[in-house]
Amino acid sequence: MELFEKTLDSDVKFDGRILKLKVDSVQLPDGSTSSREVVCHNGGAGILPLSKDGKVALVKQFRYPYKEVIYEIPAGKIDAGETPYQAVERELFEEVGGKSDNIIDLGIIYPSPGYTNEKIYIFLAQNTIFEQQKLDEGEFLEVEYFDFDKVLEMIEQNIIKDSKTIIAVLKTQKLL
Repeated sequence: MELFEKTLDSDVKFDGRILKLKVDSVQLPDGSTSSREVVCHNGGAGILPLSKDGKVALVKQFRYPYKEVIYEIPAGKIDAGETPYQAVERELFEEVGGKSDNIIDLGIIYPSPGYTNEKIYIFLAQNTIFEQQKLDEGEFLEVEYFDFDKVLEMIEQNIIKDSKTIIAVLKTQKLL
């Protein structure tokens, strides 16, 4: 059996600044039909900033859908015409004032494949130098610096819950 669903029809229900919501009619592998609700997103990119002395910069930010402040790596959406690499360089500088001459691609993650096509490109910035952040208008976050081992501990204690951050840290641990 071929594991593929053929799109028969697509109805856009909402088309916003960040995402689009559509309901698709699909033909299943057995020939029957069903519907799929899909959140369409242009994708994002995140970067784990690591200084020469092993300090990790994380941002602390209120996330409205969860109604809580969470720790994350610097990240953001990929703008039109921008590559994931360009997006993380921009986000690294804007959110933590970071610059790095050694940015390593850690791969792509699918944060929630059951209902969105969003892809998040993950990077590591080694030898990061931190200067003054340049936040976007309407962006409110704080930067905190931790030893790499402390970040691992925060993941184990469920203090860090953000999936892109957890994946970036664990892939970095394996790489180092």
